[in-house]
Amino acid sequence: MKTASIIIQPIVSVIGIFLLWLSFAMLIPGLLDFFEGNQNWTGFFVSSVFTFFMGISFILMNRGNTIKIEVKSAFMLVVLSWFSLSIFASLPFITSTQNFSVTDAFFESVSGLTTTGSTIINDIENSSRGIILWRAILQWLGGIGIIVSAISILPRLGVGGMQLFRLESSDTSEKILPKAARIAAEISVLYITLSVICAIAFIFSGLTFFDSVVHAMTTIATGGFSSKSGSIGSYNNVNLEALTILFMILASLPFVLYLKAIRGKPKNLIGDQQVQGFFKILVVSILIVVFYLFLTSNFTFTEILRYSLFNVTSILTGTGFTSTNYNDWGTPIILLFLFITFIGGCAGSTTCGVKIFRLQIVFNNSKEMISKLISPNRVVNKRYNGEHLSPEITQSVITFLFIFILTFIVLSILLSFTGLDLLTAFSAAATSISNVGPGLGQVIGPAYSFSQIPEIAKWLLSFGMLAGRLEFLTLIVIFNKSFWR
Repeated sequence: MKTASIIIQPIVSVIGIFLLWLSFAMLIPGLLDFFEGNQNWTGFFVSSVFTFFMGISFILMNRGNTIKIEVKSAFMLVVLSWFSLSIFASLPFITSTQNFSVTDAFFESVSGLTTTGSTIINDIENSSRGIILWRAILQWLGGIGIIVSAISILPRLGVGGMQLFRLESSDTSEKILPKAARIAAEISVLYITLSVICAIAFIFSGLTFFDSVVHAMTTIATGGFSSKSGSIGSYNNVNLEALTILFMILASLPFVLYLKAIRGKPKNLIGDQQVQGFFKILVVSILIVVFYLFLTSNFTFTEILRYSLFNVTSILTGTGFTSTNYNDWGTPIILLFLFITFIGGCAGSTTCGVKIFRLQIVFNNSKEMISKLISPNRVVNKRYNGEHLSPEITQSVITFLFIFILTFIVLSILLSFTGLDLLTAFSAAATSISNVGPGLGQVIGPAYSFSQIPEIAKWLLSFGMLAGRLEFLTLIVIFNKSFWR
């Protein structure tokens, strides 16, 4: 019990600080609804006051003690912060005039914070603009939280090979909070700047100020929540689609490499193996879709290029925007999209999924194993981006992939038990643990929402979204008995 107290106590204050920021964020959409005369403002106000009160309470619980986040506390901080923020972020939905059930409210908030983009709202245009903005804010906040975790916390926890991305390998300190704060400040400035540039670009493409802000936040977060039920396709705007493709790609690359480029090292971004791998997969996937649609569809070649570029980029980056109903393109495309759903972008970005670097490490490891069979005495010095690739990192990556696949299989089976057909169950499981957004099929496809699936399925998917965002191993570790000793 004493050990548990030592682990939990310091992170309560940090979660309290997170809740304070969340309570302030609730006031923004609340004020919007207030000035527009929508009664939802009262729900935002009540939710903000309650969240603020709980945040202050958490901070006072650790009053007088120095906050020291060490390894065990960091595991708990990552897990508990995502769960607690998801719970409190659901309050504006529960207290709104749109009659969200607790299940739907939690599902929507988890989908927002994890930047998944799945939604239970069928007709978003009939929602208050406060609710629309709140969904975008959740994804934007989730996006910055993901980057900070991936750069400053997960590498030091050694989760799924993320230790490969330690910014300063000589640092052996377990007290990670001060350095995390410095990195968070630098990344936050870059993240805000990129969001503002994106919003301005969307305004020039023809969107209103409100729609530009909403879509800029969800694009940079690679989240995919839109102010339109038909997503980006509702605008039928080629310039908007081109800009969205650009910013989805920018948000899918490692943000730390942007910092290095700003400091005079742009070659680090261009020469990064992970970045190169991302573009190779993106280009190959687009070419496959273009070739298939050219042979089978009635689209013009210009339409084929337009639809392929946008939707493949959206799926691979995990954003989840749609410009057309690709569910009608045929089984081969559906299978391809299901495959790239798992991949995601680069580590250190707002994307989720397996990540490019893990696929590269497993692929290179497989090639070396085959070479060993041919030349048993061959000695190979494994490296990735110039860094030594230790057996520990390779094993960590393989373990992550095993847990990822196992979670997908188990979640798919459990979803099928709720009455969902196999395609819906498989795609729902894939889109939740990969944090992509729309699924496939006639139930949760790009032209539909998740409103019609059973409540138990929504809870399962909510867990899947959180597990995927927490990189699985982070969640599993805290359920290990030895963790609490």
